[in-house]
Amino acid sequence: MAGDVGKAEHAVMAGDAGEAGGMLVPFAFEETLCRDIGAGLAPPALHLWSHPAGVALGLRDSKLPRADEAMAGLERRGFRTAVRHSGGAAVPLDAGIVNVALVLPKTPGKLDFHDDFRLLASLIQEAVAVSHPQAAALIQAGEITGSYCPGDFDLAIGGRKFCGIAQRRQSSAYFVHAFVVVSGSGQERGELIRGFYETASGGDESLSYPRVRPETIAALSELGGPASAAVFVSGIRQAIAGRGVQLKPAALLREETGYDLQYADQRVLEAARVLRERYAR
Repeated sequence: MAGDVGKAEHAVMAGDAGEAGGMLVPFAFEETLCRDIGAGLAPPALHLWSHPAGVALGLRDSKLPRADEAMAGLERRGFRTAVRHSGGAAVPLDAGIVNVALVLPKTPGKLDFHDDFRLLASLIQEAVAVSHPQAAALIQAGEITGSYCPGDFDLAIGGRKFCGIAQRRQSSAYFVHAFVVVSGSGQERGELIRGFYETASGGDESLSYPRVRPETIAALSELGGPASAAVFVSGIRQAIAGRGVQLKPAALLREETGYDLQYADQRVLEAARVLRERYAR
């Protein structure tokens, strides 16, 4: 990780933005911030946030034959639902899950997108190592079969996944985004997502969707790692500082440069509306 990464920071966000479909607001914030970074209006950024209770679906999930019914069932149980645009499949969002995004300008001639996955994976491992070095030493990257939203850069300890990483690219910038399950029950989250797919698929085994086995999911707190979001977030900040990068809070960036982007800004809310309409079933 070079010294030009992560010079701006947006504060950790918890909760919903307060309007219909508000779960998409943090994603819209990243989309808008990414455009501004690509245009040279803002420096590279670190965005950290959580949501109290939701399920973010992949586009293919929303196309399953009974997806509407499955989403309505989640809503009745108090889980907001939305279709995200950064790829992957369904993931839960709650206060025990920290979403971490690096928002970066594209480097001319850059071809190996896997470097960015490796960068965020290594930062997460370093963040865990700040408070729990023994757990960090056991972290391995690779797809965990049976997990929700499986991918090549799943992070796991002892074969149980606690983190998945996705990426979204624009013409001049991109962001690489991870959900990190820090506290709570991985098994219960796995059961939630498995239940969604059981309903959404209508039991049609010929369809393509993740076959979730809840026992493959765990929280870092269950794996000998940090037991709270606050401890993990502190670790992320220290890991970045350890690479010689100075993080500037959004308020300080605003004072120094005049750049200011908030969840409630009209550009962000409009981007959330566009995402909601574009990726709705």
